[in-house]
Amino acid sequence: GKQLFLGFESDRVIRIHLGIYGKWQWHQHPGKSGFLTEPVVGQVRARFYTDQWLAELRGPTVCELITGEEVALVLDRLGPDPLNPDPLALERARFVHRVQRSSQGIGQLLMDQSVISGVGNVYRAELLFRCGLDPYVQGKNVPVELLESIWADAVKLLTVGVRTGVMITRDELLAADPGKPERNFVYKREGEPCRVCGTSVSLAVLAGRKLYWCATCQK
Repeated sequence: GKQLFLGFESDRVIRIHLGIYGKWQWHQHPGKSGFLTEPVVGQVRARFYTDQWLAELRGPTVCELITGEEVALVLDRLGPDPLNPDPLALERARFVHRVQRSSQGIGQLLMDQSVISGVGNVYRAELLFRCGLDPYVQGKNVPVELLESIWADAVKLLTVGVRTGVMITRDELLAADPGKPERNFVYKREGEPCRVCGTSVSLAVLAGRKLYWCATCQK
């Protein structure tokens, strides 16, 4: 889930973390006065509006008012974000460094927001499949070139996700949403045949989260 910081007052900021279930809904409206009487439908956590647009926030993991100092603490503990501009590849280098200094498995590291921001369970499984990497390989044993490839793929897939609003990870389907059952290679496909080799997709629990991978394609 991505995080958003909105300036509120001189020393206060609204921090929003969408998490798994959070989402924004946007509505166009002819005038600001109409927003004041627009009925609330369902569970709305917060509303933001301009003269023409209304944004409703639903189901976020976090929606809180914090100080500038607290914002700095949150940012300090976050890892590099694939969606941030990185013309000098400094964010990529931070990601590579944080993975290579760890003896934890790469499958666990990709879920660590201090290692890389914004990669959740879907992208973790799909990034590892797309690069053919065993999720249990220790971070320190993953070659630099492969980590740089994972970073580049994360930039590509997360950008598509922001643009389309869905997590599609099959290249031939990136331009249009084929529907949830067809979007991914291994995520939530345990026991089904791998789309590449036909091996049954494996399922395990790693650090409390479900992990999906193909034992044949990811060695």
